[in-house]
Amino acid sequence: MLATSDVIAFAPTTDLARARSFYETALGLSVVDENAYAVVFDAHGTMLRVTAVAEVAHPGYTVLGWQVTGMNEVVSGLESLGVVFARYEGMEQDAHGVWTTPNGDRVAWFTDPDGNVLSLTEFR
Repeated sequence: MLATSDVIAFAPTTDLARARSFYETALGLSVVDENAYAVVFDAHGTMLRVTAVAEVAHPGYTVLGWQVTGMNEVVSGLESLGVVFARYEGMEQDAHGVWTTPNGDRVAWFTDPDGNVLSLTEFR
């Protein structure tokens, strides 16, 4: 029933201005719309609504992720804009926080200003 419908992604924020700055400046997403309830971004053809909430729950897992090519370049570029990549105990990650899965895929995690866990994945 929904196979031909576009997905809309959502992320919560307690501060729309701060979230806009992060997603627009650090991640390079274009703003499509903004109102008192949300900032809407174009995430390469997917609508991302960063929505105002009173409190952000921290589920401890990835809520948004991007498939990338050139992981090293993407990570370095984001680091140059102040993005800090997460380190997880028990996972062997390189100097930039990138973990290589047993099948060779590469994954890196970071958080937005509200603590939402975001990720980058480069499939081999």
